[in-house]
Amino acid sequence: MDITIKTLTGGEAGSVTLNEAIFGLEPRDDILQRMVRYQLAKRQQGTHQTLGRAEIARTGAKLYKQKGTGRARHGSARAPQFRGGGKAHGPVSRSHAHDLPKKVRALALRHALSAKAKSGAILVIDDLTSAEGKTKATLSQFVGLGLTNALIIGGAEVNENFARSARNIPNIDVLPVQGINVYDILRRQTLVLSKAAVDALEERFK
Repeated sequence: MDITIKTLTGGEAGSVTLNEAIFGLEPRDDILQRMVRYQLAKRQQGTHQTLGRAEIARTGAKLYKQKGTGRARHGSARAPQFRGGGKAHGPVSRSHAHDLPKKVRALALRHALSAKAKSGAILVIDDLTSAEGKTKATLSQFVGLGLTNALIIGGAEVNENFARSARNIPNIDVLPVQGINVYDILRRQTLVLSKAAVDALEERFK
């Protein structure tokens, strides 16, 4: 698959052939769904917790005598049925992460890249750099390229000026190639890859 390489100013800088084994698969929704679910579950904090009856700071004395009152036989004010008592079966701090085989995770990334390629939502830029590091200048370049909602993937290191100038633009994410992931690819309309990112991805899946 051949695709034209663009410059940030909108010009052309040659073309590149995308590897069919990475960008030419028939996307499978089930694999993409498994990967997104895996990512979202792993990023959950899991710090929600309520106090059980054993954790309530309250007297442990019997409320009233067992017999003779005509009332129910209660033994502790910490019981869940009382106001101020513990919570029965409440949430506890835990990890929501679950396992997903490494091969499935790698396949999901290739399917996400292929889905963008199939829909024509991939753009290759020769060099992601900014001389001034000004948001206004970078925004005008994005408007010229028609980018309003995009994930931008740079090389091993993203140019500091470019990253700083793009971080305040709504619906634009900038990541190094090591940070590329299925969820971020799918949540943005356009995937923008630098030439270095394309080379790194092809090397990664060689």
